[in-house]
Amino acid sequence: MYTETTRAIRVTVKPFYLDDQSSPSESHYVWAYHVRIENTGREKVQLRTRHWRITDALGRVQEVRGPGVVGEQPVLEPGESFEYTSGTPLPTPSGIMVGTYQMEGADGGVFDVQIPAFSLDSPHQPVRLN
Repeated sequence: MYTETTRAIRVTVKPFYLDDQSSPSESHYVWAYHVRIENTGREKVQLRTRHWRITDALGRVQEVRGPGVVGEQPVLEPGESFEYTSGTPLPTPSGIMVGTYQMEGADGGVFDVQIPAFSLDSPHQPVRLN
Protein backbone atom coordinates (compact mmCIF):
# COMPACT_ATOMS: atom_id res chain seq x y z
CA MET A 1 0.00 0.00 0.00
CA TYR A 2 1.03 3.56 -0.69
CA THR A 3 -0.03 6.52 1.50
CA GLU A 4 0.41 10.28 1.38
CA THR A 5 -1.15 13.07 3.43
CA THR A 6 -1.69 16.66 2.28
CA ARG A 7 -3.44 19.24 4.50
CA ALA A 8 -4.99 16.50 6.67
CA ILE A 9 -6.33 14.56 3.67
CA ARG A 10 -4.82 11.05 3.66
CA VAL A 11 -4.84 9.14 0.38
CA THR A 12 -4.05 5.41 0.46
CA VAL A 13 -3.75 3.35 -2.74
CA LYS A 14 -3.49 -0.41 -3.19
CA PRO A 15 -2.89 -1.54 -6.80
CA PHE A 16 -3.41 -5.09 -8.01
CA TYR A 17 -2.81 -6.82 -11.33
CA LEU A 18 -5.83 -8.29 -13.15
CA ASP A 19 -4.55 -11.45 -14.78
CA ASP A 20 -8.02 -12.45 -16.06
CA GLN A 21 -8.39 -9.16 -18.00
CA SER A 22 -4.82 -9.04 -19.30
CA SER A 23 -3.42 -10.57 -22.47
CA PRO A 24 0.41 -10.46 -22.36
CA SER A 25 0.71 -12.05 -25.82
CA GLU A 26 -1.15 -8.98 -27.17
CA SER A 27 0.78 -6.46 -25.00
CA HIS A 28 -2.34 -5.74 -22.94
CA TYR A 29 -1.89 -5.56 -19.15
CA VAL A 30 -4.62 -4.38 -16.78
CA TRP A 31 -4.51 -3.19 -13.16
CA ALA A 32 -7.13 -2.12 -10.68
CA TYR A 33 -6.36 0.18 -7.80
CA HIS A 34 -8.34 0.71 -4.61
CA VAL A 35 -8.25 4.24 -3.18
CA ARG A 36 -9.23 5.42 0.28
CA ILE A 37 -9.47 9.18 0.89
CA GLU A 38 -9.70 10.15 4.56
CA ASN A 39 -10.38 13.57 6.01
CA THR A 40 -8.29 13.63 9.20
CA GLY A 41 -8.70 17.39 9.59
CA ARG A 42 -11.30 19.72 11.07
CA GLU A 43 -12.66 21.18 7.83
CA LYS A 44 -15.31 19.77 5.50
CA VAL A 45 -13.92 19.24 1.97
CA GLN A 46 -15.27 18.17 -1.40
CA LEU A 47 -13.29 16.36 -4.07
CA ARG A 48 -13.74 18.35 -7.29
CA THR A 49 -11.31 17.00 -9.89
CA ARG A 50 -8.64 14.38 -10.48
CA HIS A 51 -5.37 14.44 -12.44
CA TRP A 52 -3.38 11.26 -13.13
CA ARG A 53 0.02 10.78 -14.79
CA ILE A 54 0.34 7.18 -15.95
CA THR A 55 3.79 6.15 -17.20
CA ASP A 56 4.43 2.80 -18.87
CA ALA A 57 7.69 0.83 -18.78
CA LEU A 58 8.90 2.59 -21.94
CA GLY A 59 8.49 6.03 -20.40
CA ARG A 60 5.36 6.97 -22.34
CA VAL A 61 3.09 9.23 -20.29
CA GLN A 62 -0.68 9.45 -20.43
CA GLU A 63 -2.45 12.21 -18.51
CA VAL A 64 -6.04 11.87 -17.34
CA ARG A 65 -8.02 14.82 -16.01
CA GLY A 66 -11.66 15.09 -15.14
CA PRO A 67 -14.34 15.90 -12.62
CA GLY A 68 -14.57 13.76 -9.50
CA VAL A 69 -13.82 10.06 -9.25
CA VAL A 70 -15.97 7.17 -10.52
CA GLY A 71 -18.71 9.68 -11.37
CA GLU A 72 -18.82 11.22 -7.89
CA GLN A 73 -17.58 14.37 -6.17
CA PRO A 74 -17.73 13.19 -2.57
CA VAL A 75 -18.06 15.54 0.40
CA LEU A 76 -15.98 14.48 3.39
CA GLU A 77 -16.83 15.81 6.82
CA PRO A 78 -14.05 15.66 9.42
CA GLY A 79 -13.36 12.01 10.24
CA GLU A 80 -15.13 10.67 7.14
CA SER A 81 -13.62 8.69 4.29
CA PHE A 82 -14.52 7.70 0.73
CA GLU A 83 -13.32 4.57 -1.06
CA TYR A 84 -13.47 3.52 -4.68
CA THR A 85 -11.86 1.13 -7.11
CA SER A 86 -10.84 1.97 -10.66
CA GLY A 87 -8.39 0.61 -13.19
CA THR A 88 -6.02 1.23 -16.04
CA PRO A 89 -4.60 -0.77 -18.96
CA LEU A 90 -1.01 -0.50 -20.20
CA PRO A 91 0.80 -1.89 -23.26
CA THR A 92 3.78 -2.86 -21.05
CA PRO A 93 4.04 -5.30 -18.11
CA SER A 94 4.77 -2.53 -15.61
CA GLY A 95 4.32 1.16 -15.04
CA ILE A 96 3.77 3.83 -12.44
CA MET A 97 0.92 6.18 -11.55
CA VAL A 98 0.88 9.42 -9.59
CA GLY A 99 -1.56 12.29 -9.37
CA THR A 100 -3.56 14.88 -7.49
CA TYR A 101 -7.11 15.50 -6.38
CA GLN A 102 -8.34 19.07 -6.29
CA MET A 103 -10.32 19.65 -3.12
CA GLU A 104 -12.59 22.52 -2.19
CA GLY A 105 -12.78 23.60 1.44
CA ALA A 106 -15.85 24.89 3.26
CA ASP A 107 -14.61 28.46 2.63
CA GLY A 108 -14.61 27.88 -1.15
CA GLY A 109 -10.81 27.79 -1.39
CA VAL A 110 -9.29 25.02 -3.50
CA PHE A 111 -6.10 23.04 -2.92
CA ASP A 112 -4.37 20.02 -4.41
CA VAL A 113 -3.99 16.78 -2.50
CA GLN A 114 -1.13 14.50 -3.57
CA ILE A 115 -1.91 10.93 -4.63
CA PRO A 116 1.16 8.85 -3.78
CA ALA A 117 3.16 7.42 -6.67
CA PHE A 118 2.50 3.69 -6.92
CA SER A 119 3.93 1.00 -9.13
CA LEU A 120 1.96 -1.22 -11.45
CA ASP A 121 3.75 -4.55 -11.34
CA SER A 122 2.75 -7.73 -13.16
CA PRO A 123 4.21 -11.23 -12.97
CA HIS A 124 5.25 -10.75 -16.64
CA GLN A 125 8.15 -8.39 -15.94
CA PRO A 126 11.66 -9.36 -14.94
CA VAL A 127 12.19 -6.63 -12.31
CA ARG A 128 9.78 -4.78 -10.05
CA LEU A 129 9.89 -0.99 -10.26
CA ASN A 130 9.06 -0.22 -6.66
